[in-house]
Amino acid sequence: MDKTRTAISLSIGADRPGARINPAMWGIFFEDINFGADGGLYAELVKNRSFEFPEPLTGWSKISPSHARGQLSIRQDDPFAPANPNYLRIESRAAAPLGVANEGFRGMGVRQGEAYQFSAQIRNVSGSPALRIALYSARGHLLDSVQLQGFSADWKKYTTVLNPQNTDAHATLYVLVEGSGVVDIDMVSLFPEHTWRNRAGGLRADMVQLLADMKPGFLRFPGGCIVEGSELAYRYQWKNTIGPLENRQLVINRWNYEFLHRPAPDYYQSFGLGFFEFFQLCEDLATQPLPIINCGMACQFNSCELVPLDQLGPYVQDALDLIEFANGPADSTWGQVRAEMGHPEPFNMNMIGVGNEQWGPQYVERYKVFAAAIKARYPEMQLVAATGSDATIFPNGKAEIEYLWSQWRALGPEIVDEHFYRNPEWFAENANLYDAFDRNGPRVFVGEYAAQSVGVASPDNRNNWQTAISEAAFMTGLERNADLVVMSCYAPLFGHVDAWQWTPDMIWCDNLRVYGTPNYYVQKAFSINRGDVVLPVQLAGGQTDSQPGFFASATRDESAGEIILKVVNTGAEPVTAALRIDGASQLKSTGLAMTLSGGLADENSLDEPRKVAPVSATVSGVKPEFSYTFKPHSLTVLRLGETA
Repeated sequence: MDKTRTAISLSIGADRPGARINPAMWGIFFEDINFGADGGLYAELVKNRSFEFPEPLTGWSKISPSHARGQLSIRQDDPFAPANPNYLRIESRAAAPLGVANEGFRGMGVRQGEAYQFSAQIRNVSGSPALRIALYSARGHLLDSVQLQGFSADWKKYTTVLNPQNTDAHATLYVLVEGSGVVDIDMVSLFPEHTWRNRAGGLRADMVQLLADMKPGFLRFPGGCIVEGSELAYRYQWKNTIGPLENRQLVINRWNYEFLHRPAPDYYQSFGLGFFEFFQLCEDLATQPLPIINCGMACQFNSCELVPLDQLGPYVQDALDLIEFANGPADSTWGQVRAEMGHPEPFNMNMIGVGNEQWGPQYVERYKVFAAAIKARYPEMQLVAATGSDATIFPNGKAEIEYLWSQWRALGPEIVDEHFYRNPEWFAENANLYDAFDRNGPRVFVGEYAAQSVGVASPDNRNNWQTAISEAAFMTGLERNADLVVMSCYAPLFGHVDAWQWTPDMIWCDNLRVYGTPNYYVQKAFSINRGDVVLPVQLAGGQTDSQPGFFASATRDESAGEIILKVVNTGAEPVTAALRIDGASQLKSTGLAMTLSGGLADENSLDEPRKVAPVSATVSGVKPEFSYTFKPHSLTVLRLGETA
């Protein structure tokens, strides 16, 4: 990298607009990894609320003072919900309280001044006991306590509100029987009343707000490797994630056991965040939904289990039914299910991914079956196919990807998904990756990428500025090739600081706080400054892509009447560029600069959430030819207004 060069010339062809940019160019990828759903985005505070974990009292502990008498048992006779048959029976034979405490997801985050809605399905079996519902801090201080009583002999939902007197990130919920008697309990829940859009049982508002601030063009869900499952029995089945919560069936999360160095034996999917909620979130964010479906293949890094081609029928039907659930009229079979959940209008899904990180002839054979069935019924639906995982981390990777591209060019899916988990240097060195790519075939979706500061799946990877700025350099190349690259997203999205399995991640949280990494701010900078059409950029020496350590792309925002120039300077010295806007006789004399910069090792954190964050400033002296100095180790977005 040349650290001595301090001047360069850069011209923008404002009079030579190129490809139009897909409004969904920059998006987000969600997978339930790193406790991204339960314990993260899904705001439920109770872990194992329906006692359905293989060890039914996982997350729960018995609270039994020495003078208490009674017992706890898990039962299944006459359950509240047959789909989730386990429930807890508490038999108390003394006045002393007896019950259970729930630890939450590495604790429960509660705030003073906010209200928390407790609910449970309760049935009185004998006697007339009451329930004491309490919150205790990590240090054992009582935060709030309320009593419930007068229970019916039949299952019934009871609710109350807790108002903690202090803020605590690791609180515990107590459910105690007071008085003699027998009580059955199921679907124990504690939710903040303040959720995203204040929906009861909804999503963490602070986490969704960071997504909304990005103005993403699409949301890919539900993953990722959980789509496949390590075995087909553990694959993601969307029909088990909709309807009443008590009918959504628990599944072990494949990240529970994937990494020996980061096991998470309490990691399961309750599906409180299910497909309806994903579609609803897309609508909230005004973004396009991109669901990924299992194509009859388990993860090829695990069991490689395959559904025989002549037994694919139910899998294909699930895909067709999903499209009807999203788009069908309210009187159709699955459209009616959507309507009964409160959304009679369609979600207007227009693309679907067939398989995640599959490869080889087995994948192509199965893709053909899905494609034929989907296109026969929904010819307008755009299909997304895959090229496996990153070529560097799966067997015979480069040859496999070349094979798949040869197949996709023949079969014609609209979009093909590519993944890259490489070191920072690779991203900077491959900003030109798609410049000479074959345009005679499907468009490209760079569906997973993140610079790995140490190595793929290393627990020592960092979300530092070096990784983020290298991704920014790569993204200028994606933007310049917007005729080919139509979508892109960083992965994974969320990580819980106390419960992660994979790093790096774009957004980190604990039970009360959340922050965007430098990588987040890079993604946001491109997304909110997308533009509508590509403008050609030429650098000194005739290169149209980059100079060593210096990268640029340009677009026009037609509604704002602005030219948007993105420049990445990965060098350690400032670079003064002589800018020339060809074909723009008149520009507004002032523009706006948004700059991200820092030391290469700089990171954001819960305590310093904006150590690396954008700084905006007015740019004076703007004209068709003017100079601008780009800071070292920086991403700069210049917005230059055009006059009529």
